[in-house]
Amino acid sequence: MPPKKEKNGCGCTSIPISLILVLLGFGYWGFTHLDKLDIRKFLPNDISQFLPNHQQPTPPTLTSAPTPPIPVANSPSPQVIPTETPTTNPQVSPSPVTPKQSPSLQTPWEKKRIRGIYLSRYQATNNANEKMIRERVRYYRAQGMNTIIHGVWGNGCTMYNSNVMQQTFGYKSCPNQFKEQWLDWLIDEAHKQGMQVHAYFEKGIKIDKNSPIFDEAIAKRWIVPGVDKTYAGIEHYVLDVEIPEVANLFKKISVEFVQKYPTIDAVQWDDYLGYHAELPGKVDRTAHLTNFVQQMRADIKKANPNVSFDLCHHNPYWGKRYFAADWSNWNVDRVFIQIYNDNNFKEELNYAENYEGVAISDQQLYRLKDLVNNPKINSVLVFPSSGKPEETAAAVKKANLMNN
Repeated sequence: MPPKKEKNGCGCTSIPISLILVLLGFGYWGFTHLDKLDIRKFLPNDISQFLPNHQQPTPPTLTSAPTPPIPVANSPSPQVIPTETPTTNPQVSPSPVTPKQSPSLQTPWEKKRIRGIYLSRYQATNNANEKMIRERVRYYRAQGMNTIIHGVWGNGCTMYNSNVMQQTFGYKSCPNQFKEQWLDWLIDEAHKQGMQVHAYFEKGIKIDKNSPIFDEAIAKRWIVPGVDKTYAGIEHYVLDVEIPEVANLFKKISVEFVQKYPTIDAVQWDDYLGYHAELPGKVDRTAHLTNFVQQMRADIKKANPNVSFDLCHHNPYWGKRYFAADWSNWNVDRVFIQIYNDNNFKEELNYAENYEGVAISDQQLYRLKDLVNNPKINSVLVFPSSGKPEETAAAVKKANLMNN
């Protein structure tokens, strides 16, 4: 048989036309989408000239695959998180914090430097245990007070156990059933509450017939002749501080106190530190009283420089004119003007605006609004003439709430 003859050409004539058209279309599509197919690396470097409009391929943006959550033992089942992107960044709610009250948020009453209430010697001491003392302090704080002015001396005796009293009279204190630590508890709790305690030398240099030292004072001739009738219905006898023995007693008591209670914030004397002008003899005792107070204050400051020596007295004119109390020259640290007499209230207020503040009684709380709103009055002290300081404190709070 003759040898078989090889066919020339590629045999394209035998390929269907439809397949050829598909291949041509795919080829054209591939050249126009080289950037997406990433086959540029298999083509010559100058292939770009054959691309439509000489298009340069853009490198693809790679997106990392999401990392599957790592399971944690005892963790709650994962929640399905929505895929929508929030329009704003989510904010994490902070833990609740109790804000400190700034001065701008304080009421006019709270802006007063000293908001004080007087407690007489027997109003928080008799049979009072530690719990009772501390609760009473917190009570006054809740009524808006920041200072307790508590009697520690009065009618010739101390409201604490005093070595000076023991050595001088043979007994340690006033006839009162107090716990020895009552004042320590009161000061400690007050300071914890952000309050101050001022030691009130109640009745000052005056005593009455009920004083435990009355008979001895008469026998030793410590009494100024005559009866002091400054206040109607109350007869007082004035201890004469011109007598060295009397003056030394007060100075020793004062020094002992500020050393025994070194964290006390202040000591305060009132208008009973003075002689009434109507005492017999019309003797001018002004200079002697000034010397006495100056020396007593100096001794207190030497023993405890941090304590404030305060005075709550009549205005300087009345004090000097009717009580021999020229307190403008006593070098006291702070002065509060007493305005217990409503008849001269406006005139007395003019004095109070030039000093630390004013003292009023619980019968004058209707004046509280004007005092609180007066920027020249830095401090307000309230005296419970009713003998019920807790009720007075509550009435002060009520008046301030009504006035706000």
